[in-house]
Amino acid sequence: RFSVKTLIDRSCFETIDDTSPEFNNFAAILEQILSHRLKGQITWFGYESPRSFWDYIRVACRKVSHNCICSIENMENVSSSRAKGRAWIRVALMEKHLSEYISTALRDFKTTRRFYEDGAIVLGEEANMLAGMLLGLNAIDFSFCLKGEGLDGSYPAVIDYTPYLKFTQSSDSISSDEEELRTLGSSGSEGSTPENIGPPFITDENSWYNKCKRVEQKYRLALEQKGYLEELVRLRENQLSESVSQNKLLLQRIEDMDLAHKMEKEQLEYIIVELQDQLTVLKNNDLRSRQELTTHLTNQWPSPGALDVNAVALDTLLYRKHNQQWDEKSFQSLDQLSAEVSLSQSSLDPGHSQDGKQDGMNMLNEGKEDTPSLLGLCGSLTSVASYKSLTSLKSSEYLASPTTEMTSPGLTPS
Repeated sequence: RFSVKTLIDRSCFETIDDTSPEFNNFAAILEQILSHRLKGQITWFGYESPRSFWDYIRVACRKVSHNCICSIENMENVSSSRAKGRAWIRVALMEKHLSEYISTALRDFKTTRRFYEDGAIVLGEEANMLAGMLLGLNAIDFSFCLKGEGLDGSYPAVIDYTPYLKFTQSSDSISSDEEELRTLGSSGSEGSTPENIGPPFITDENSWYNKCKRVEQKYRLALEQKGYLEELVRLRENQLSESVSQNKLLLQRIEDMDLAHKMEKEQLEYIIVELQDQLTVLKNNDLRSRQELTTHLTNQWPSPGALDVNAVALDTLLYRKHNQQWDEKSFQSLDQLSAEVSLSQSSLDPGHSQDGKQDGMNMLNEGKEDTPSLLGLCGSLTSVASYKSLTSLKSSEYLASPTTEMTSPGLTPS
């Protein structure tokens, strides 16, 4: 009702076209009414695809004489279903048949029921008043361009409610509010025309009293709207202040988290550098220890030839002891074996190689009394206690250990 009224008032001063905000708002409202609770189209696979109100108008308005359905279907620059519906609204207004189209479609209740769900506006009681309200638009001359951007069906229809928060009737309006609403509401057929259109004659005091009442009612309504808007502004200001304070707290928290993150990153970098230094020191120490151990083992460990000689001497000694063949010839062989073992072990130390050779030659030349490596062994062979110790040594597991006792203490490498 408000959109129709504002559209009629605007038509008194200028021609209505696509640039008029009143017409754009009226078209958006009519499109929302015709699209309210519109059923979707069930496809062959059982899915429901959305529909536009043009699908309903195309079927329900076929019975209107000299209709524009075929013309809109054959338009080249209009492709989508929503764009065709918007083009139909403009063509119907220019032909001044919009009310006839709507009334014909609403009378086809079976088709309307098939396209709309329960609770839709076109199925309610308000739908009967829709055609009567649209009848007043037949007095307006519209001029639209069907190639403009208003026919684009890519964006939905948006209703602007700001003009209706406080509606003021123009002083140049033809009739009063009550007469216009009564005329638009009572005209349910196409041929009904409003009667007694004209300015009312003020004849008595009751009319002045009624005018004062209307002015007072408008004043109270404006006062209530003002209070509502002020309360809404205060609420929005409180919400804005709370949002600003929360934003400050969040920014402060983000800064604190960034600072803590930087400090943790620096600490982790310092720890990583320190661990790398410690790992380098440990690697150097391990390498140095390996080199020292290798050098020590190389200098201390006897050669394989000397170990073989010691093993042969010990096996010979144990075998002759077992067969009770201790004679002077065996003693002489032991002297020779001991001399060879001492010479081979002294050859491990490069610094004592020459001394070892000289000592070996002296031991071979001088005899058994001058050989210090065999003094203890010869004394042990002549005693009963040493013989028992050798017998127990043969039965033990460590048979290779006496080879080191056969060598001379003075000739062992340092």
